[in-house]
Amino acid sequence: MNPLSLQTIAEMSQASLLAGNPDALAFRVCKDTRTILPGDLYVAIRGERFDGNHYLQEAAAKGAVGAICDTEAPTGLPASFGVLSTSDSLSSLTLFASAWRARLGLRSVVITGSNGKTSTKDFAKAVMSSRFKTTATQGNLNNHIGLPLSILAANADDEVSVWEIGMNHRGEISMLAAIARPDIAIITGIGTAHVEYLGSCEEIGREKGDLLERLPSTGCAILPAHTDFLTELRARTSASILEVGFGQGNLRATQIRPELTGSHFVIEGDFGTAEAFLPVPGKHMVGNALLALAAGVTSGISLTDAAAALAGVELTGGRLSLLERRGITLLDDTYNASPDSMVAALETLAALPGAGRRIAVLGKMGELGRYAAAGYERVGKSAALLLSTLICVGPEAGVMAEIAKREGLADVRIVADALAAATALSSLVQPGDLVLLKASRSAHMEEVLNHFN
Repeated sequence: MNPLSLQTIAEMSQASLLAGNPDALAFRVCKDTRTILPGDLYVAIRGERFDGNHYLQEAAAKGAVGAICDTEAPTGLPASFGVLSTSDSLSSLTLFASAWRARLGLRSVVITGSNGKTSTKDFAKAVMSSRFKTTATQGNLNNHIGLPLSILAANADDEVSVWEIGMNHRGEISMLAAIARPDIAIITGIGTAHVEYLGSCEEIGREKGDLLERLPSTGCAILPAHTDFLTELRARTSASILEVGFGQGNLRATQIRPELTGSHFVIEGDFGTAEAFLPVPGKHMVGNALLALAAGVTSGISLTDAAAALAGVELTGGRLSLLERRGITLLDDTYNASPDSMVAALETLAALPGAGRRIAVLGKMGELGRYAAAGYERVGKSAALLLSTLICVGPEAGVMAEIAKREGLADVRIVADALAAATALSSLVQPGDLVLLKASRSAHMEEVLNHFN
């Protein structure tokens, strides 16, 4: 964000400036007092188990120039501290971000989908940064709080933004897309993530498709050619459409050659031919990279330059990161999980070169609702086909273990928690083995890495 006066921020956020110097400048927006820097504007957000309004004095002590708050400010704040009062801090944050987005002249790439949003965002950022001054979502700040903060992190001289948006309830995508105002919309795929709240893949497809309705006719929708919902998604927009995939689409990946450190592949289609190396393993990651390449070429970047940019991508942590310990290759994919992404990760593990055993440590998958049994069965069947050993963590994953046993996998172990999983893993692995770690974020599967020795 470029420096803005407290008076200007009050007007943009529809808050009342009750204290402080109207001309004082804020240089950044922050919702966490642990990371506040001098000159920041603090936004006091309420959550289920916390109230940011309790930290106004800490924000002032750390040098914040002011705060948007929705409760009476405590006594003892410095006279210079700006108090921007509102009935709802989150609503004011949204209004502020929407007003700031309206001032930005950048080209907006907005990404949603059941899986692969963050990796696709990372790939698109790498591609777009090869030619344009690019701002992007930090980490996976993609919800009703994260997107406004990502928008407010953009500067007036940024030429391209790459913003990720997520949801778990109906109506969220349309609201977030209205704030982001996409010029290019990417849907990574329609799967079962969050099906507990939306009820069916068809409803998930409709929700994701709401992004396309926010595209102007001059925009571009980028879609996976293999999705079962392609016809429905195409009907949601009058913008141009690019399809990407394996063996079909305007951009296609062929001759994929997996390595431990990534994948070599050839890109062909309407924009020519180029060779690429993606420094992360997995065919599904190649598919995500194609979506990012399509955003680049439709923005005027040559296919050769866009492909070259992929080699320098830096992925957000916990997404198929490759680690080496004790001669063991560990695939850290611990950030999140759904049946689709679990199966894709297992297939990636199986396809990697090397003679060692394939071992997976898998935990629960969240937000599946009545689809949980079918999801765990699907993963259990894949595990039986692709693994030497399966370690299931927690009671929910026990269903997966029983299916894998039924399908003929001899070495299946069930453990209570991450510490027990690390102990079991440490006792059985040998140099040359390849190990996948994956579960939904709430399972804290990254603790297996912390305890593994």
